[in-house]
Amino acid sequence: MIEQEPVIEIDEVTVVVNGRHTLGPITVVIRAQEHWALLGPNGAGKTTLLSLAGAERHPTTGTVHVLGQLIGRTDLRELRRSIGSVGHSVADRLPRDSTAREVVLTGRDGTLATWWSEFSEQDQEHAVALLHQLRCDRIVDQQFGRCSQGERQRILLARSLFGRHPLLLLDEPAVGVDLPGRESLINALDDLAGTDAPPATVHVVHTLEELPRSTSHVLMLREGRVVVAGPIDDCLNDETLSACFGIAMHVVRSSGRYSATSASSW
Repeated sequence: MIEQEPVIEIDEVTVVVNGRHTLGPITVVIRAQEHWALLGPNGAGKTTLLSLAGAERHPTTGTVHVLGQLIGRTDLRELRRSIGSVGHSVADRLPRDSTAREVVLTGRDGTLATWWSEFSEQDQEHAVALLHQLRCDRIVDQQFGRCSQGERQRILLARSLFGRHPLLLLDEPAVGVDLPGRESLINALDDLAGTDAPPATVHVVHTLEELPRSTSHVLMLREGRVVVAGPIDDCLNDETLSACFGIAMHVVRSSGRYSATSASSW
C-alpha cells in the first residue's frame, strides 16, 4: 500500500502562552485521507493543537507544516482557505442574518458572506442537497442566528463538505446536537470517508460515542503531552484511555463504534 503524503507535520513543537506551557513538546504526522480522533481532558492542549493544524497560530518552538506549507513562511490567510473547520470559532464569525443555504455556499471560498462570490445554479443545488443530507431540509432558508446550536453545527459541517477541502478540522461538532442529529452527523462523516478522495480529518471529541466507524487513528493528550498516537485499533484501549483521563476506564467496541465507562461501573 502506497503511503499517503502528510497533510499535517508537527515536529518537536511547544506552545507557551503567558509563560505557561500549553502544549509540547509534541511530534505527530497526519497523512492524507486519515481520520484522527483527538482526545483528552479539559486543558490537555486539544484546542491549541487544533489551532496549529488550522493555521491559526504559530508554535513557540519547533516546526509545523500544514498542507506542505511551513507555518511562519507562508500566507496563513491563503492557507486557511484550503482547510475546512467546524466549531464555535467559525460560527461566531458568520453573519447571523445569513440563511443556512448562504452559510453553506461560503464554504467554497472560505469566506464569511456570499456577496463576495458568485454561485451557479449547480452550487445552489449542491448546498441544498448537503443540508438535506444532514437533516436540515426544514431550515434551508432560515437565518443562521435563529437556528439551534445543534442545527448550526450541522450547517457548519455542510459548509465544510461543500468546500471539498483536503483537510477538515472538527472541534466537538456534536456539542448541543440531539441523538438523531448526532447520528446524522456521524453517518455523514462515514459517507465522506467512503468517497474516492476524502479529506483528512481531525475530530475533537469528549466522548467515544461521537466517533464515526471510519475513525482510523487516535491521538490522546494529557497536560500538553502525547499519551499515545497511532492506529485506533492499536492505541485505544482501557490502559491508554485511563492514562489519558486519569481515571480507570473500560472501552467497548460494538459494530465498529466505541463507548467507554468508568471501571467502577462494570
